Amino acid sequence: LKTVRKIVSEVGVLPRTHGSALFTRGETQALVVATLGTGEDEQYVDSLTGMYKEKFLLHYNFPPYSVGETGRMGSPGRREIGHGKLAWRAIRPMLPSADQFPYTLRVVSEITESNGSSSMATVCGTSLALMDAGVPLAKPVAGIAMGLIKEGERFAVLSDILGDEDHLGDMDFKVAGTANGITSLQMDIKIEGITEEIMKIALDQAKDGRQHILGEMAHALTGARSELGEFAPRIEVMHIPTDKIRDVIGSGGKVIREIVEKTGAKINIEDDGTVKIASSNAKEIEAAKKWIHTIVAEPEVGEIYEGTVVKTADFGAFVNFFGPRDGLVHISQLANDRVAKTSDVVKEGDKVWVKLMGFDERGKVRLSMKVVDQATGKELARDKKTEGEENAA
Repeated sequence: LKTVRKIVSEVGVLPRTHGSALFTRGETQALVVATLGTGEDEQYVDSLTGMYKEKFLLHYNFPPYSVGETGRMGSPGRREIGHGKLAWRAIRPMLPSADQFPYTLRVVSEITESNGSSSMATVCGTSLALMDAGVPLAKPVAGIAMGLIKEGERFAVLSDILGDEDHLGDMDFKVAGTANGITSLQMDIKIEGITEEIMKIALDQAKDGRQHILGEMAHALTGARSELGEFAPRIEVMHIPTDKIRDVIGSGGKVIREIVEKTGAKINIEDDGTVKIASSNAKEIEAAKKWIHTIVAEPEVGEIYEGTVVKTADFGAFVNFFGPRDGLVHISQLANDRVAKTSDVVKEGDKVWVKLMGFDERGKVRLSMKVVDQATGKELARDKKTEGEENAA
């Protein structure tokens, strides 16, 4: 009555996925794949209380061939949705917080064969697949289905029921949880009700069975891997002032699209200024971070910056010198010698070194080229600047 079928647990069975597991218990088997995504992959749920976003998705598929039948494989039915939701409830309390692990998680459980309790096999396989992907679950989770045979006052509680025991028995009581407690329950009964004694025995047997299953799962993996899978995206989080969000996004999303296209990283910006940058390539993440830093950082008075001449006018040249910022180099600040025409010194597209001298009364940037050695980018000595100013006079 208390026997749990033979269990075989394997992880990393699919080489290209972020995390995978094959959980077999008797003649029931689940192939489970875990995929890590970004904020763009969150599910939008339209509930009675309003719209919200879900970071954890679990899909349970029960194809006809798992029970030796043929049939159409289309959209999930009521049973598949219900079993998936039960497994989802079992795993969700053990997931890390968004601050600790800022990924969207999608798990797909494919039942390859079934002879009872495929939803609980999904719970076990999901726990293993997530840990294989490097998701730091608080504790591993396992599940077991309990059955009941009752005739008059006599009864027997069964552990790890088969398909026939489910069909012919009086109860299907699914219990999932960790070594320390229960995370989800579901009971289907064919009789009018059960007694407190039956419930207590069922929960006690379920606890023993769950502990046994967790021990078998530990042969494959005892906890989350220390590093994410080779092909999983890396996500880094940075924070920017909320008044700079529009600068990073740009008009109509122009700036952020350019960053994504040029660096190859995915970027998600939240209303509180949290920026999540994702890519499987560390260099792409660093390039995107550096780009965003240049946009949100403020130039410092007295610092020297490299820039590009973007426009010339009779009164000076406009230089793009700090990310998207442009500043004016007045004609009197182009060179130490007297300058008659701006085009005599610089042309559009020229790379120049400028020093930020300050801001005018309207907050416009004042730049100078004449105080910087254009060959080295170093500030000229005081005597050279003075000598040049005297020659200009």
